[in-house]
Amino acid sequence: MPQIIFLPHEEICPEGAVIEVEPGISVCDAALAHGIDIEHACEKSCACTTCHVYVREGMESLNENSEDEDDLLDKAWGLEPDSRLSCQTVVGDADLVIELPKYTINMVSENH
Repeated sequence: MPQIIFLPHEEICPEGAVIEVEPGISVCDAALAHGIDIEHACEKSCACTTCHVYVREGMESLNENSEDEDDLLDKAWGLEPDSRLSCQTVVGDADLVIELPKYTINMVSENH
């Protein structure tokens, strides 16, 4: 089973985390299932950018970005070449290293 390594984030995951997941699950669903509260204001419907993450390692094992995801990513805070929407990023067979951005465009947490 692949692992997702979440780098430390001051508010969401201060110690960082390493979780094992089944291939085929989204990064967002995997995080939420393990108590890592990634914001997802649109309820994972690819309609916002609050679940934006950086895939620091393992990008080549992931599904391709959809056109909708690419269009939304243009609006994400801190966009980088390794940016993805975690609700659209499906885990493949390789380990991933994920960094959560410091900010999202959602100014108020929904506390899902």
